[in-house]
Amino acid sequence: MQKIKQTLLFLVAMLFLNTAFAQVLPDTSKNTDPSLNGQYQFMLKKSKSLYGARLINPSRLTSLWKSVNDTLRKERKQLQEAKQEIKAQSTNIASLKGEVTGKETSLADATASVNEIKFLGISFNKGTYNTIVWAIIIILGAGLAVVIFQSGKYRKEATYRTQLYQEVADEFQAHKVKAKDKEMKLARELQDERNKWDDARGR
Repeated sequence: MQKIKQTLLFLVAMLFLNTAFAQVLPDTSKNTDPSLNGQYQFMLKKSKSLYGARLINPSRLTSLWKSVNDTLRKERKQLQEAKQEIKAQSTNIASLKGEVTGKETSLADATASVNEIKFLGISFNKGTYNTIVWAIIIILGAGLAVVIFQSGKYRKEATYRTQLYQEVADEFQAHKVKAKDKEMKLARELQDERNKWDDARGR
C-alpha cells in the first residue's frame, strides 16, 4: 500500500513538473502544415497521455484557438464580400434583363419593319408582296410568250404571202414578156403581110 502511494505521488510530481516545464520551455518543434487540421493533428501528436487523458501544451492550444478565430473572421469577411458581390450581380442581371427585353422589342419592331413593304401607299407583308410580284411576272411572261408565238405565226404567214406574191409577180412578168414577144412577132408578121400586099399592088 505504501508502495502504491509512493508511485502515485511520484507520477503526480512528474506530471506537475512536466506541465510546469512545458509552460516554461518554449516549443522548439515546428508544424509543417499550417491548416487547422494540421495544427490540430500536430497538437495531438505533441501531447502526452496520462491515464487515458491527453496533456495539451497551453501555447499550442492558444495558437490553435487563434488560428480558428482568424479563419472564422476571414470566412465571415469572405462571406460578406460574396453576399455583396451576389447583390451587385443580381442588380447587374436585372439591368441586363431589362436591356435584353428592350433589345428584343426593338428587334421585333425591326423584323416587322423589314417584313413590311409599302407599295402605292398600301402595306404588304414581304411574303405576300413577293407572291404578287412573281404572279405578275409569270402572267407578263405568259403574255409575252403568246405574243411571240402569235408574231411567229403572223411572220410565217407574211413570208408565205410575200413568196406567193413574188411568184405571181414573176409569172405576170414572164407573161408580159411573152405577150410583148408575141405582139412583136404579130407586128412583124403584119408588116410582112403589108409589104407583100404593097408589092402585089405595085405590079
